[in-house]
Amino acid sequence: MKGKKLLGIDFGSKRVGIAISNEEQTMAFPRYVLQNDNMLLEKIEKICGDESIEEIVVGESLNYKREPNVIMSKANYFIENLKKQKKYKVYLEEEFLTSQEARRIQGENELLDASAAALILKSFMEKQKQKVE
Repeated sequence: MKGKKLLGIDFGSKRVGIAISNEEQTMAFPRYVLQNDNMLLEKIEKICGDESIEEIVVGESLNYKREPNVIMSKANYFIENLKKQKKYKVYLEEEFLTSQEARRIQGENELLDASAAALILKSFMEKQKQKVE
């Protein structure tokens, strides 16, 4: 996966945070917060096209028992639609309280959901790096 940017997604019922990695996949940058509406897939496809992204990491939303929570059923429908595009390889990265962690680090602001997406993406990249080493 080296030499390619990755797109990270923090999927929420109202807003969807988007982060993008550098080509070396060592850093993740919060970029966008999109409304979760009927144009969401189109907007993500445009970002992927503009950024030459082929691989997407979506946060796997879990409850305190580490089981899929309510939002995950909506996220699964979204993920299936992403996979149907057959343009992207889609990975799930377990996420737990990433929005709260982003809020703790930076405070409340308009890029909070994008920062949560960056935390998800960073976690995924670190695990991939460990697999290689």
